[in-house]
Amino acid sequence: MHFDTLSDFFAMGGYAFYVWFSYGLAFSLIVILTVVSVRDRRNLFNQIRSKQVRDQKLKEYRKGNQSNEPKA
Repeated sequence: MHFDTLSDFFAMGGYAFYVWFSYGLAFSLIVILTVVSVRDRRNLFNQIRSKQVRDQKLKEYRKGNQSNEPKA
């Protein structure tokens, strides 16, 4: 399709609302998906880090308790 002026381009031959609404909706969904994905990834890494710290503390606790047990 050929547009003579910039305003004709933005008018999109009378379909401007549908065209620009579709572009806006698609762009908004991509931004939302990106934000949610980054947030979920950060939360996952924080959960993994917390589990590793918890496991390390548990391992140290068990190691300390084994050396304090009386030998039979």
